[in-house]
Amino acid sequence: MKILMLNPPYVDDFCRSARWAAKSRGRVQRHPDWMLIATAVLENAGHNVKFTDGAALNLKKNDIELQLKHFKPEMVVLHTTTPSIYNDISYARLAKQSSGAISVLIGPHVTAMPENTFEIAEGDVDIIARKEYDFTLRDIAQAIPTEEIGGISYLKNGVVHHNEDRPLLDVNELPFPAWHHIKPEWYRDAGKRFPFLTLISCRGCFGRCTFCRDASIMYGRKLRFRNPEAVVDEIEYDFKLFPYIKEIMFETDTFSASAAQVNSTCEEILRRNLKVTWSCNTRVDLDLSVLPLMKKAGCRMLMVGFEFGTQEALDAVKKGITLEQSRKFAEAAHAMGFIIHGCFMIGAPGETKESARKTIDFAKSLPMDTVQFSGICVYPGTPMYDWATENDYLVPKDWNQWVTENYEQATLLSYPQFSKEDIDAYIDKGLKEFYFRPKQIAKMIANIKSPSDLKRKIFGFKSLCNYIRKGQQDGAAKT
Repeated sequence: MKILMLNPPYVDDFCRSARWAAKSRGRVQRHPDWMLIATAVLENAGHNVKFTDGAALNLKKNDIELQLKHFKPEMVVLHTTTPSIYNDISYARLAKQSSGAISVLIGPHVTAMPENTFEIAEGDVDIIARKEYDFTLRDIAQAIPTEEIGGISYLKNGVVHHNEDRPLLDVNELPFPAWHHIKPEWYRDAGKRFPFLTLISCRGCFGRCTFCRDASIMYGRKLRFRNPEAVVDEIEYDFKLFPYIKEIMFETDTFSASAAQVNSTCEEILRRNLKVTWSCNTRVDLDLSVLPLMKKAGCRMLMVGFEFGTQEALDAVKKGITLEQSRKFAEAAHAMGFIIHGCFMIGAPGETKESARKTIDFAKSLPMDTVQFSGICVYPGTPMYDWATENDYLVPKDWNQWVTENYEQATLLSYPQFSKEDIDAYIDKGLKEFYFRPKQIAKMIANIKSPSDLKRKIFGFKSLCNYIRKGQQDGAAKT
């Protein structure tokens, strides 16, 4: 079967593969690793697959229309997000008009809201492949009867049917991403060495964070690790394809969840004598004994979910960590020479100006190199979305309001004691106060070790200034 895997364009610089689909404050563009794993599954099954990353390339609708007419796919698979759902459905409509292709939607939004999606689509969407879609897409392409395919919702005679969920898949049966469809240079992040590739070494997360989209909706709470040998095989595969890449980013939600898994992976890297630089996401409650081996095996940067600076806020979102763990982790990682990127949020249940102030002060007190501040993005399908909806704290009234009028990350919550405007103000306070300290500026300059580092820092600084300037302009326009 001829299949078009489409990461649809929306607006320029819209990042749909990240945890928050929007124009990010840092103007990040993230790799479509999940889609490319599924692409590889389809190719391995013998299908003729074309992958198009319209988001990364800022393509236009007429570009996609030309591809549809020339390639003439029999099936089009479209990645969807909450703020872009109307746009994404329009490409399913275009596919039907251009080639008559079966349209299949994937992603957290349609998994959480299948009925609403079919209602909006008005017959232009045929199938929704819910949750883990890798082998679901293969079943659809193999023309297995829809009634027999687990994990799908579909239209039949105008009626929506929901088949039972598929069991969680064995991650060791998955192939490496079909990276040959993209170029690493298309993807940017001021915090990563350029160019870089991402790697998924595990699915699922044991955490109970009420705001988390992927664990709640897509991949579940059970940790499923790939064999360390396969993980390192993928690293070697990546460098064979693109010898010039500078870094591997483990985009696994919680790379360090298992000390045994981390140790085995690091030991395998060292056993093969690989000289590779890599970074990873981590929680602060990892076993600190793994840090020295991670450093020895080439780990450069840790992307860390500190989230809040009060215990009350951490408990309110069921983060499952303490402030003491956060400080102990940051000090230990800093002492070993890791670059630390801290992720913080404003707007927890019960948040006040005083508690938000404490989060900013806590972030400034930790030995970190870079940070991000954002409001909590409450996606449909998460416990926090249900809570916010029930209590009338949710600001948007339609899916396209999950981003601002400029398609930036939008503040989605507003409380009686802490309004949307308060949350916005404290996000900006956090960014400005952290980055515009002379001590922090000097630290970031000192971390520049190469022309590539300099280019990344310039890109990041320009992105931050662009965000702040645009925010000021928006504020002036409203007054």
